[in-house]
Amino acid sequence: MVLYKTRTDLEHIACEAMRERGLESEFSAAVLRQLATIASAGSDNSTLVQDRTHLPWCSIDNEDSMDLDQLTACEVLDAGRVRIFVAIADVDALVKKGSAIDEHARTNTTSVYTSARIFPMLPERLSTDLTSLNPDADRLAVVVEMCILADASIGQSTVYRAKVRNKTKLAYDAVSAWIDGKATLPAAMAVVPELDVQIRVQDAVAQRLRARRHANGALEFETFQPRAVFDGERVIDIRQQEHNRARQLIEELMIAANSCTAHFLANHGGMSLRRVVRSPERWLQIVAEAKKCGETLPPTADPIALESFLARRRQADPLRFPDLSLVIVKLMGSGEYVVEPAGGAPVGHFGLAVRDYTHSTAPNRRYPDLITQRMLKGLLTGDKAPYSPAELGALSVHCTRQEDAAKKVERRVRKSEAALLLESRLGQRFDAIVTGLTDTGTWVRIFTPPAEGRLVSGPSGLSVGELIRVQLVETNVQRGFIDFVLGDTDHGA
Repeated sequence: MVLYKTRTDLEHIACEAMRERGLESEFSAAVLRQLATIASAGSDNSTLVQDRTHLPWCSIDNEDSMDLDQLTACEVLDAGRVRIFVAIADVDALVKKGSAIDEHARTNTTSVYTSARIFPMLPERLSTDLTSLNPDADRLAVVVEMCILADASIGQSTVYRAKVRNKTKLAYDAVSAWIDGKATLPAAMAVVPELDVQIRVQDAVAQRLRARRHANGALEFETFQPRAVFDGERVIDIRQQEHNRARQLIEELMIAANSCTAHFLANHGGMSLRRVVRSPERWLQIVAEAKKCGETLPPTADPIALESFLARRRQADPLRFPDLSLVIVKLMGSGEYVVEPAGGAPVGHFGLAVRDYTHSTAPNRRYPDLITQRMLKGLLTGDKAPYSPAELGALSVHCTRQEDAAKKVERRVRKSEAALLLESRLGQRFDAIVTGLTDTGTWVRIFTPPAEGRLVSGPSGLSVGELIRVQLVETNVQRGFIDFVLGDTDHGA
């Protein structure tokens, strides 16, 4: 019997899950040979590349993120208007279509993030260095420049190529704590004059954009995605990631930039690979879920009514809101990539409450963004479109499928992480909530540490949302299984 005890063991499980889902866990010899020929970051002396290195660019990302895809900066105008600049790493400058590196990226279509190991879409020498918008380094970028009006609508916008220079790398948690008045100015912000003013302005714009989207029916969920914390090879904790103000800042500016990118492609006669979430076909089941909470939703899909319902439930029952979120997300259906011709009626993104939306802001870690970047650059240079309609159609299906596979890998490894942390705690009792009743059993979520498992024995008659006390009786790290019985059951542990 194989015993799984360490981070390395989890890495083996992650690699196995990648292979099972049709994802490549390692780079091929051809990729490594091409990588060896790349000596420096991309450069281009074309007059189409504007010099924007003077702007007070900064990145905001996770503390440990090294693949920096985007930078932001702003300029305050009159009448409540603010000009927002979003710089996106020009990955295409070094990763050409059809190359060995591109073929690997095309196969996986996304970076896969597990706590034990990250499986980057591009070799790390590119994604964390030569195509990353690292501090104090000149880099090629595609810039989205947009004017946000006082009412949070987007005025004029444009897209162009530029050379940029990241002035400093910031971390979500530190910036958010400062915005909320819970901490002093982060040291990384203090090194750039007036960056505190820049971030305050960007935060204010982001909150206005956020309020406008929510007024239009943008949905806000609370997903259950805990991640393991390691001390060397040992898993020492599992923590749920908090969605804070700095994450909202980047999220809102990227949503706006992605919308402007979609408009730019359409306005210039280009096809676009859109990210869409369709109006829910299972709306009546969502209505039924609302009825269980004593609320009434209209008989036809209404994002504004759904968002109001979710906001009320978050306020009224925060303990159970993550489970309600999961139910609604499943009933809405997954997002997908589709090809939309210029002038075509957009499908839109039901969850974000935007009609025109394409992924463009993370080309180091998502292949659809690299596709969009190549299409943008083709329009800007007047070159032939890099993808035919048939090729884009096939890629839209492939990217949707592989993104779903990547999410399943991440979910699979999260289960094994939790099982590994808990295997030394057999016999202990935990506060829990019932999250599901299915043909395969009763499912529960414990609060500390945050983990999910199956209730293997106990009385019938439990209901979803019921608070119970459970006892841990078995774990299986390789399969990601965690089994409980009711806490007052004497299971001999």
